[in-house]
Amino acid sequence: MNLWTQKSRIVITCAKAMPPYLKEELRLLEYPILSEGAASVETEGTMQDAMKLNLFIRTGHRVLFFLERFRTRNPDELYRGVTEMGWEEWIPEEGYICVTSTVDSPTIKDTRFANVKCKDAIVDRIKRVRGRRPDSGSEKDRTVIHLFWKDETSSIYIDTSGQPLSKRGYRQIPLEAPMQETLAAGVILATGWRGNNHLINPMCGSGTLAIEAALIGLGRPPGLLRSNFGFMHLKGFHESSWREIRRKARAVARDWMDGKIIATDISAEAIQGAKKNAQTAGVERWIDFGICPFEETPVPGEGGVVVLNPEYGERMGEKEALKKIYKGIGDFFKKRCQGYRGYLFTGNFELAKQVGLRTTRRVPFYNSNIECRLLEYELYEGSHKKQS
Repeated sequence: MNLWTQKSRIVITCAKAMPPYLKEELRLLEYPILSEGAASVETEGTMQDAMKLNLFIRTGHRVLFFLERFRTRNPDELYRGVTEMGWEEWIPEEGYICVTSTVDSPTIKDTRFANVKCKDAIVDRIKRVRGRRPDSGSEKDRTVIHLFWKDETSSIYIDTSGQPLSKRGYRQIPLEAPMQETLAAGVILATGWRGNNHLINPMCGSGTLAIEAALIGLGRPPGLLRSNFGFMHLKGFHESSWREIRRKARAVARDWMDGKIIATDISAEAIQGAKKNAQTAGVERWIDFGICPFEETPVPGEGGVVVLNPEYGERMGEKEALKKIYKGIGDFFKKRCQGYRGYLFTGNFELAKQVGLRTTRRVPFYNSNIECRLLEYELYEGSHKKQS
């Protein structure tokens, strides 16, 4: 199989509840939707397409390029199936590989054993054909191979991302309990905000929501910030092709937004870190940062979106103290944010009731393993109280 000219299935993994936003991204990029899983969406294309997807996708974690599927009833059949593949055509013998896996087979108690068996088959094949074997280990900064083994079938993929796409490269100072970049992008996309009006982000922490909003508002592909992907370490990779894909990606980005992004936090340390992260992302001039309590955040009168991601009592703070904060968010919405759509992202549904406003949508998300909701409130003059 020629990776660079032949089409294959491409599976993009993501967090649970994220596939609707990932599918919309693929549609806008004009890629077909072949299937949808609980935490993945499948499309198709060449390795060149996989390169482009790594650059543009905001809500996905990994771009997996399908190689082969075969019957696997036990580890010996796994080894045999993998060793029959033409790895010497794809992986440099002087290179480095990492094998990851998702395994659901009664013959495997520890997925690490499946990883080792798969890795052994790859390097043994390359050594037999080329006379030298690549190094291997757990680092995902070069060639990454993914094994998906369920029941009696194994599927082998090249993980063209290497490090997950959530690692954009701009978050130099994450601070405490940060929101993952891909989740933040999904939250902004769920609000419908695209840069055409204001986005207000009190309690901004390390600035991830505001930065992802700026990237969306400017139409700037998030992968432009990264200098290393898994596909770069495959045989046949041409730097010139990658430069051209990046050039076209930069050409579609804008240098203006109609609305303002305002991000505030009560912590001077948080704002300092958020500014540095925004600077690294190249979007600092589109975000107005300020140090103040959330209820004193400037809210321009023209309308837009206001989104908060307060603590929800899982790892930090006490729930009793947080009740006052959630009630204060409701007051802030009612008194300061008329004409906006208000959004509260939380994993604590009991605390959310303290907001005291009627929700118009309750959008499911997952923050790691914590089930969360993005709660939407239409904020108009005289918004009336009702428990969420």
